[in-house]
Amino acid sequence: MISEKTKYALGSVTQIPLGEGRNFRIGDTEIAIFHTRQGIYATQAECPHRRGPLADGLVGGTQVTCPFHAWKFDLKTGEPQMGSCALQTYPVHLTESGDIELTFLGEAARFAS
Repeated sequence: MISEKTKYALGSVTQIPLGEGRNFRIGDTEIAIFHTRQGIYATQAECPHRRGPLADGLVGGTQVTCPFHAWKFDLKTGEPQMGSCALQTYPVHLTESGDIELTFLGEAARFAS
């Protein structure tokens, strides 16, 4: 298993309106970044149920609702609140200047470009 960390600067958080999500491509991987009042979160871009675009879903608190079939997921943990499939989540934070920094850990580092 790869244990190194790979960090990616994704630009200013101001490109994502509060309460919404946006997709970013890193290598061959699409990541959804969500900007909420509780913080910033990163998950896989598609719902594991029917591949709905999660960044287009309804965001409330730390939860996203898939726009296709209304399955709900916790943005912090990826755990389903409705449905049976969990989301892959990724470590993400804001720098002091307000930029989004995403980190791939372990096996996910193989997606680094």
